[in-house]
Amino acid sequence: MSTIAISAPRLALSRKTAGPESTESAASDAALIAAVTAGDKRAMQLLYTRHGTKVFRFISRIVNNPSLAEDLVSEVFLDVWRSARSFKGKSQVSTWLLAISRHKAFSAFRRRSDEQLDDDAFALVEDPTDDPEALMDREHRSAIVQKCLAQLSPAHREVLDLVYYHEKSIDEIAEIVGIPASTVKTRAFYARSHMEKFLKVAGVEAL
Repeated sequence: MSTIAISAPRLALSRKTAGPESTESAASDAALIAAVTAGDKRAMQLLYTRHGTKVFRFISRIVNNPSLAEDLVSEVFLDVWRSARSFKGKSQVSTWLLAISRHKAFSAFRRRSDEQLDDDAFALVEDPTDDPEALMDREHRSAIVQKCLAQLSPAHREVLDLVYYHEKSIDEIAEIVGIPASTVKTRAFYARSHMEKFLKVAGVEAL
């Protein structure tokens, strides 16, 4: 993966894995943010390597447009570079990143609300450890799940995404979305119920 050019308009996503873990790669996210605050570009690179793909997937499920999602990922990490000192350590860095990502994604979603978004445009990220048959099965199931997710409202879709793909707690989701925990629970209940119906119709086991 090439070094991040902080001033560049786009950060290219990479699935390359790092070599043997070093002291630097073992640093906590909070320590990396502290280093970024001090202007450490290597720390910024590592933070991006750790969280870039997850941020991309989260944004993609909201805007349903991979090209736009890549642009927004760049905006997210540029914001992190410019305002790392605003992180107060009251939550996990990943929670803070997803809150920034959500704001970017929904702002873009509202700007594009009058456009027809392609439900089939989501780019599935391949796992190089899969054999061809396993990869085909996984991609087929993932494509069906994505189509079912696309039938949910944005509010319900993002809650399921945060629960299942990012493994966030109810309180963390409440912080990211900016709503009471009780509302998160209600949305999660109805989102799961609707999703189970869509998956059943599609012939796929529920999440």
